[in-house]
Amino acid sequence: MSIEVKNLLKVYGGQKAVNNISFQVNKGEIVGFLGPNGAGKSTTMKMITGYLHPTAGEATVCGINVTEQPLETKRKIGYLAELNALYYDMYVKEYLVFVATIHQVQNVKAAIQNVIETVGLSAEAGKKIGQLSKGYKQRVGLAAAIIHQPEVLILDEPTSGLDPNQIIEIRAVIKQQGKDKTVLFSSHILQEVEALCDRVIIINKGQIVADDKLTNLQAANSSIQTIIVSFKENIDENMLKKLQGVKSIYASEGHGAALFKIQCENADVIKNNILQLAVEQHLNIISLQTETNNLEAVFRNLTSEKNIAVTL
Repeated sequence: MSIEVKNLLKVYGGQKAVNNISFQVNKGEIVGFLGPNGAGKSTTMKMITGYLHPTAGEATVCGINVTEQPLETKRKIGYLAELNALYYDMYVKEYLVFVATIHQVQNVKAAIQNVIETVGLSAEAGKKIGQLSKGYKQRVGLAAAIIHQPEVLILDEPTSGLDPNQIIEIRAVIKQQGKDKTVLFSSHILQEVEALCDRVIIINKGQIVADDKLTNLQAANSSIQTIIVSFKENIDENMLKKLQGVKSIYASEGHGAALFKIQCENADVIKNNILQLAVEQHLNIISLQTETNNLEAVFRNLTSEKNIAVTL
């Protein structure tokens, strides 16, 4: 396998940021690595790429131990960090020459031209990096990650800052790269993960809570249904929490309306209870519907507050 993580542990002070996790990713797989903010995603990726040393456990890339042979593993890896650090005073092509030279790429000119076309940088290739929009800076980071044709791609929020059209374009690039490479990427855009991945790994509070094909996760969580209801009035969500059968509730407000996503085991019962509540409290329901059991519902169910934080 291309990536193997065994009992990986990272401790900061008294907190286990990553708590003895293990998983494998094989060549040709595009795997989504998901979790709430602070769950340990970026820390895990940094340990796999050798940017952080684990407290315990090990990570291997293409059979090479990351801690013991950091330079060898870095030759195998293309890494786009969450904070895409670039030299803003350098021109795009100048920066890519710099990166290609570090990686000892043969035929640098051809490699740069190829990667610029691959990530859609042609129109901006003559500019300084500091003059680019956030989306194009992200493309420069992706170009730098793949210019040496690595066997493994580690992408931390690769579409951050991109507009919808750019997201589709970069998604196509990642899909193409995944045909002959191993790709592990994180994203908060769950629809993007559904479009790209057959398999997802979900981490919460430093521990893996799911590692399976998306279809299997959806089937395993099929008993959890999600109702989306919006009211004309901004109501107190505690009114909905008190309804019998409600497992969890997520609220958002906007455009003068209150929108709630309610997880439950029997959508029909909850719908009837909501209608009855609306009548009793003189509330105006704008919409009331049942959501299919998509990745967002699975993610919320697996990363809810029922999971206990792990400390030393």
